[in-house]
Amino acid sequence: MRPGGRTARVRAAVLRATGDALVEHGFDRLDLGEIARRAEVGRTTVYRRWGNPTGLVVDLLAEMAETSLPRTDTGSLLEDLRANARLVRRTLTDPRQGPLFRAVIAAAACDERAAEALRRFYRVRVAEWAPCVVAAVERGEAPAGTDAEEVIRAVSAPLYYRLLASGDPLDEATADRAAAAAVAAARAGVYGGEPG
Repeated sequence: MRPGGRTARVRAAVLRATGDALVEHGFDRLDLGEIARRAEVGRTTVYRRWGNPTGLVVDLLAEMAETSLPRTDTGSLLEDLRANARLVRRTLTDPRQGPLFRAVIAAAACDERAAEALRRFYRVRVAEWAPCVVAAVERGEAPAGTDAEEVIRAVSAPLYYRLLASGDPLDEATADRAAAAAVAAARAGVYGGEPG
């Protein structure tokens, strides 16, 4: 696929239309014909390339992973994890991204291909941020043997809980608290390291 070529433009239009439809109607009402109409491309193109609603969600998640913001590197574990938590919070409370994530998570709950695509998306995001924990271990901010990926997962878990389960406000203070809790747990050796 050439960047900027027709294929890239069609993909961008179809994925934008898919995101819009997911936000408006959810996964269970995702219709390839409607996506083609919204994207102003031929139905045959959408059916041939993506095949079914799951194919659209899988590609949308791949595109979201490709375009996610890179991690912050402040030189401080707490500040790096606070930046991560605030990014997750902004994403989940965004008027478009929040409903989109809820729809994608709902799709993953009932479709194994969508579930694997969602797991792949999170593996990419966790791997992007894990080096800040590795660097913190090297600086002595967390014990040797700390599982960097588990620390990153611990930051976002309470934020997703609020999004999907409790419905409690997802504000910046909540994000900062999630980061501080993950740092405290890492320093205590909860994620595989020996406490210092």
